Amino acid sequence: MSAAHEHAVQSLRAEISRGDLLPGFRLVEADLVEVLGVSRGSVRLALDALVAERLVERVPNRGARVRVVSAAEAVEITECRLPLEALLARKAAERVTDAEAGRLRAHLGTMTAAVDSGDLITYGELIQQLHGLVAGAARHAVAADLVGKLQAQLVRHQFRLSVRPGRPRVSLAELAELVAAIADRDPDRADAAAVAHFRSVIAALSQPPTDPGGPA
Repeated sequence: MSAAHEHAVQSLRAEISRGDLLPGFRLVEADLVEVLGVSRGSVRLALDALVAERLVERVPNRGARVRVVSAAEAVEITECRLPLEALLARKAAERVTDAEAGRLRAHLGTMTAAVDSGDLITYGELIQQLHGLVAGAARHAVAADLVGKLQAQLVRHQFRLSVRPGRPRVSLAELAELVAAIADRDPDRADAAAVAHFRSVIAALSQPPTDPGGPA
């Protein structure tokens, strides 16, 4: 993979993962060439790579777009993600340093403040950052890479959950238990907390949205 190709893949993957490029957004090669500063060939290869990762889809006669993930598929993706997140939580509890434990606790405090103030957009972003901190403490590159690829497909659904009435308090309590278990260096408890949280996410994803016309 050339440097230009890798730059294009990483840039587009990051924008999709952050939700900067929403599901259904058309990826026009000429526009991407200008934005990314790479050749059309590098853009085309990058799109092919992201199609293989199921982040992008090609629509006949319409070109490429950020892939749209249905609610049912979001459940299936999260079911695949659950055991990987449990593994990362267990490894994090085994390997976390004092400094990392401190960062996890501080981050949880920031998440709590976001929920208390009603800043649910920021809260949704902080959840993803928390999972990144856990993955960093776990030092398990394969699991973290697989989770990253799965998570990138779920941005729209994660945002909808983060603003669903009542859901933030539920997830905050679940994630507080996860942080506490990791900081206490209790692998079994961390594993169980991760499983409980993602089962809760699956249950929430399986429910119809309370406001179908809400944020997208």
